[in-house]
Amino acid sequence: MKKILVSACLLGERCRYDGRSKPCSHPLLLKWRAEGRLIPICPEVDGGLSVPRVPCERRNSGVFAESGKCFTEEYTRGAEAALKKARGNDVLLCILKERSPSCGVNEIYDGSFSGITISGEGVTAELLRENGFAVFSENNIEAANEMLQNYENGRL
Repeated sequence: MKKILVSACLLGERCRYDGRSKPCSHPLLLKWRAEGRLIPICPEVDGGLSVPRVPCERRNSGVFAESGKCFTEEYTRGAEAALKKARGNDVLLCILKERSPSCGVNEIYDGSFSGITISGEGVTAELLRENGFAVFSENNIEAANEMLQNYENGRL
């Protein structure tokens, strides 16, 4: 059975920068969880950051706090841990938290800490995609399911 790498905060784990979660109760996610398909990750925690932690945003190729302090190394380390977990667990696809500086799939905050979002990827989403993994956000679970069904029916 192929596995799905998923942002732990979407599964209710309190691992976000503010110590909260962003649980997603999509029926497919709940079904996959019951089937034992889900491999939870939190790249920020895996990269050595605490919960709670200072909020960060991606600016160009780096990740920074509003103070200007650079956290790129921790985010990169977390992305590499996620890639290792995906490779080691027969993962077919990933479902990651949109807008996160780690997990954002289609959009991230612009780095100005003003709440403005731009098209872009988080560090982990980018690394996973560059290494051949299909990456979806929590807003595209149906598309992820279509890919999974195509794979399981021999159409991929």
